[in-house]
Amino acid sequence: MKSSPVSLWRLSSILLVGFTASVAAEESAYNMTQGVTDISEKVYDLHMLIFYICCAIAVIVFGAMFYSMYHHRKSKGAVAAHFHESTKVEVIWTVIPIIILVLMAIPATKTLVAMEDTSQSDLTVKITGSQWKWHYSYFGEDVEFFSLLATSQKAIDGIEEKGAHYLLEVDNPLVLPINRKVRFLMTSDDVIHSWWVPDFAVKKDTIPGFINEAWTRIDKPGVYRGQCAELCGRAHGFMPVVVHAMEENEYDEWLLAKKAELEQAKQEAAASLTASLSMDELMAIGEKVYVDRCAVCHQVSGAGIPGAFPAITGSSVATGSVDEHIDVVVNGRAGTAMQAFANQLTEKEIAAVVTYQRNGLGNSVGDMVQASDVNQFKASKEGQ
Repeated sequence: MKSSPVSLWRLSSILLVGFTASVAAEESAYNMTQGVTDISEKVYDLHMLIFYICCAIAVIVFGAMFYSMYHHRKSKGAVAAHFHESTKVEVIWTVIPIIILVLMAIPATKTLVAMEDTSQSDLTVKITGSQWKWHYSYFGEDVEFFSLLATSQKAIDGIEEKGAHYLLEVDNPLVLPINRKVRFLMTSDDVIHSWWVPDFAVKKDTIPGFINEAWTRIDKPGVYRGQCAELCGRAHGFMPVVVHAMEENEYDEWLLAKKAELEQAKQEAAASLTASLSMDELMAIGEKVYVDRCAVCHQVSGAGIPGAFPAITGSSVATGSVDEHIDVVVNGRAGTAMQAFANQLTEKEIAAVVTYQRNGLGNSVGDMVQASDVNQFKASKEGQ
């Protein structure tokens, strides 16, 4: 039977549509990002290869199906063949998919092996996830800091206008050099989180009591954003990742400046142990610490969330023993979402936030807590 010009045109149209769709997908903003690392480029190329294979299979299968439906329809007098099995056909449609899968597995395996090769790194950074912030520690450099969401609560509540990087901005971004292999060691303080930066093709779970590894080598300087990709609790959507990639000489300068900044912070923290702040000073510092660190669970008003997070307003902790209040903030509460802030806040910040919780948010105990009180409490616990 000869093929009509119309049927050939239809089949060529199907092939053209399939090709056009694949090209459009490659250029689409909804497609996987090509990223700024060699690994991200390999992942992207692998993704597009598999996509093209799928498009080719779809064109062939649907082309054959539509061709058969058109040429072997009942109105043209087509009569169905009567057969039940064909060993040759079964062998063909088993062998061909196996060959396709093997051809797909070869580049996929190469890419996966490259993604797991963390050897010969120039820099190692430990990433620790906790509800709901990231802690970065640079091995061998005595540099570590926490990275928290910088979007204001007013913007989240819709009171202020949302910025260009709403919920994808932090106070302290992770700073890395370009053209150096960076090894990541990832773990968690509480629940499972997932550190994900699409431009690096790095997405790895941080698991309590377990260390995962990943790596990257950034090709271009810039600011790259990601977020926690694991449902880690109520504020899962408020745990962004921001990486600032710098030229190597700029990174070295930043590292020196960061060390000096952290050293100065240590000296100020030591000096605060002998300082005595006024109630107004403690309340101002305490309110800022509370909004940044506590409000996500206990709410800005201190009302908490019934059944999930206790209220600060009128609570037995905030209106009871000062030592118990300090203990809760310093050491947290085992078996609950209340974290230990001993290594996250200075003695002055702990003293200020305890004072704020006892004299704000609807409470009015009247007492003040100084940094020396917190230091004395820590010393008494260490001596036990």
